Amino acid sequence: GTEGDGIMRLSYLNFYPGNNYNLHSVYFSYDSYFPALHGGAGIYLSDDYLGGIINDFRGGLSYAYFLQAGKDLFINAGLSASIYHRGYSFDKAVLPDQIDPLGGVSIPPGEILTASGRTVFDIGAGFLFISGKVFGGFSINHLAEPDLSVSGFSDERLKRKLFMHVAGDLSLNKARNLKVRPLSFMGLQGGFLSAGAGVVFESNYLSINTIMLGDNGKNLNIQTGFSLKSGKVSVYYNYRFNIASVNK
Repeated sequence: GTEGDGIMRLSYLNFYPGNNYNLHSVYFSYDSYFPALHGGAGIYLSDDYLGGIINDFRGGLSYAYFLQAGKDLFINAGLSASIYHRGYSFDKAVLPDQIDPLGGVSIPPGEILTASGRTVFDIGAGFLFISGKVFGGFSINHLAEPDLSVSGFSDERLKRKLFMHVAGDLSLNKARNLKVRPLSFMGLQGGFLSAGAGVVFESNYLSINTIMLGDNGKNLNIQTGFSLKSGKVSVYYNYRFNIASVNK
């Protein structure tokens, strides 16, 4: 929400494609700078399809107020409000009492699982600063820690998620618009801590990125990819490699 045209983003993620876990995620968003609002506003929709049983759908609105705090210092303060719906489908689920010790699956199960979903309201807030060639931000999601459990148990509450990131743009060749962008981030949700650092090399039409990712679950990954840009359209692809993990 600082300047320029609006941006529409579409993405699709396939998690652990070689293991047939059936984990998919799709995402859509649009945001832009609006002079009448003196800032930016946007909308997003996302859907996480987890193994054919759980479906998490989210949609929300965001607004960020744009403030010039100094000659070369700009600050955005943002607020988001969203709806989070968790749905269930047990058509493909196999329960313990369906398994025949001699082989095969017996249907129907003795236990009937309810497929009723749960819809909750969620809010978040954050700040973004831009100072010269350096920019970064801090955000807090799930401020109200909404409860997604149908039974009402508090162990399924969405824990507050803290996220920080810092990056910068360093010019390598102004004539060819070549630049390098070092970046780093850290996230904390409940007891789960994740962090990463990497670099992006960018030109007018092509950018290449690589980033190291780690967490306190003793997982270490490297993600790399590229994007191609033509006019106002860019297409990107990323792939994440696991270097080390607890379960090998």
